[in-house]
Amino acid sequence: MTELKKLANQTLVYGSTTIIGRLLNYLLVPFHTYIFLDPREYGVVGEMYAYVALLMVVLTYGMETAFFRFSSMENNKLKVFSSSFWTLSITTSLFLFLSLFLSQPIANLLQYPSHPEYIRWFAIIVSLDVISSIPFARLRSENRPFRFAFIKIFNIVVSVFFNLFFLWFCPLMIKNGIGVSFFSYIYRPEIGIGYIFIANLIASALQMLLLITSSKGLKFHIDFSLIKRMLKYALPLLILGLAGIINETFDRILIKNLSSDNLNIAMHNVGVYSACFKIAVIMSLFIQAFRYSAEPFFFSKFKEKDAKESYAVVMTYFVIVCSFIFLATTLFLDYIKYFVSAPYHEGLRVVPIVLLAYMMLGIVFNLSIWYKLTGQTKYGAYISVGGAIITLVVNFNLIPIIGYMGAAWAHFITYLCMMVASYWLGQKHYPINYNLKKISFYIFLALFLFIISYFVIPFDKLTSHKLLIKTIVNGFILLIFIAIIYKKEFKNLRQITQSK
Repeated sequence: MTELKKLANQTLVYGSTTIIGRLLNYLLVPFHTYIFLDPREYGVVGEMYAYVALLMVVLTYGMETAFFRFSSMENNKLKVFSSSFWTLSITTSLFLFLSLFLSQPIANLLQYPSHPEYIRWFAIIVSLDVISSIPFARLRSENRPFRFAFIKIFNIVVSVFFNLFFLWFCPLMIKNGIGVSFFSYIYRPEIGIGYIFIANLIASALQMLLLITSSKGLKFHIDFSLIKRMLKYALPLLILGLAGIINETFDRILIKNLSSDNLNIAMHNVGVYSACFKIAVIMSLFIQAFRYSAEPFFFSKFKEKDAKESYAVVMTYFVIVCSFIFLATTLFLDYIKYFVSAPYHEGLRVVPIVLLAYMMLGIVFNLSIWYKLTGQTKYGAYISVGGAIITLVVNFNLIPIIGYMGAAWAHFITYLCMMVASYWLGQKHYPINYNLKKISFYIFLALFLFIISYFVIPFDKLTSHKLLIKTIVNGFILLIFIAIIYKKEFKNLRQITQSK
């Protein structure tokens, strides 16, 4: 219980970082959708960041997780840090050079022939973020969550600041005739969504500076025998991560190419889907916060006698929190939807599906600990590759028929299959006695209560009078869920909170 309390506290620290940072970043979603009222413009943002996510996985090639494993095994932790940092730096520099040199051909390939600068900007952003991944991993492995939190939040604050500066403040000054010559030199309307990317670039550069200045003991040294062993461990994770990112973000690219022969309609669909997908970010926030603290916890707990028991308890409470997030978000979606402007509301139907998909993805992460701890990462690759195949098959079949709803259902189906496969393989190779009865109860209870709410008054057929009634009813439904959790978990929660 003491260790579970420590995990909970670290989750809160990392969670506050992630939630505050992502919340600030999340607030840019309504800002962007209310400025760029044409979803086609926001569709460019969704597509480009899908490529960023893909490149981040490729260019880090599993070294972050390898760093955790080998820094816990090697006596010379500094050697692990320096070797992994400079290895990533060298390979990333090569990527940056090629991307800058080939920016125009790449822009032509992506159907942005007039904007090769997008390619150059994103090449620099990705390179900076990849090189930053190892210093961030070092902060986590050394249990320095507050330093980690400060730099992460700083990055987001800078990004938000420059978004507001370029897209709101500069146009406002020019409109009011204040410092027109100066602000007209800085701000050019034709750049448009490009200012989102420029703000990100500035934030990533400043983040990199903070990390490097705080990386004590960094030496220009690469232990090639160590790197060889780290790569052997990490490369299956590259396949895992690549397949995972296909599951997570590749749908934006597929929607563009499969939903319509008309590029304008396709980009409209990408924009609507990308904006509404981000409404489900609250589930992603919790999962990311949990992952930051849980991964070091799982590794440190591995050799202890009660490790499996701890993993099982963690899974139960993880599902409880996810079930609550799903229910709270869907019950009050009629209010949450205003985080994006009206032209994007047609895509709200994807939100409950995506929330459930994220929940299952979080369960997959919990289930995946066995192959990371035992070094059998090939099984993670098998599961993720299988998931990627399912993602592609479902998207290719459903998107041409039902558009971006097909992409949402692809997430759900893929993570459901991965969850089942992860559990089956885990029980075969590293059996953990998860409380399936309790876990299933909370998930189906949340689903049942959501279905009751949805069919009483569907969220897309509301008058102001019905909205008030539904809000009251949904508030009561959420209280019922909380009361049931409190009744069933009171003793265990009391033990955790009272442990030292």
